[in-house]
Amino acid sequence: MPLTRQRSFTRRKPSIRATRQFVTRTLSEWGYVDRLEEIQLCVSEIATNALLHGVPPGRLFRVRIEAAEEEVRIEVRDSGPGRPTAQSPHTDSENGRGLLLVGEPADAWGDIEHTVGKTVWFTVKATRAQGRAQ
Repeated sequence: MPLTRQRSFTRRKPSIRATRQFVTRTLSEWGYVDRLEEIQLCVSEIATNALLHGVPPGRLFRVRIEAAEEEVRIEVRDSGPGRPTAQSPHTDSENGRGLLLVGEPADAWGDIEHTVGKTVWFTVKATRAQGRAQ
């Protein structure tokens, strides 16, 4: 049976750090720490995208964590329009690399369109440390 936990965050810059801390704490409790730095990078990027492009003012975005067997899945759902696309930014551009950064360490990533908003997700293969409580 998969382990799951979710939490909503406000559309504010400090929420990116709070999102990373939520994911780190949760996965550490569950014993999924072998790829934690890569997961932190990926969740930071897709949460930032939700904050900048997907969440209308006054709305929340939700982070959902699921771990089962040897895979961790992180989802970020927002209520904004549009779908994410990996870009090929110009070398001197300051933006546009988020999904490229996610694509490197993640084993898979994608998005799910909803009637209102979308969910952007990624998965990584991860091994659970022995002796961790469920």
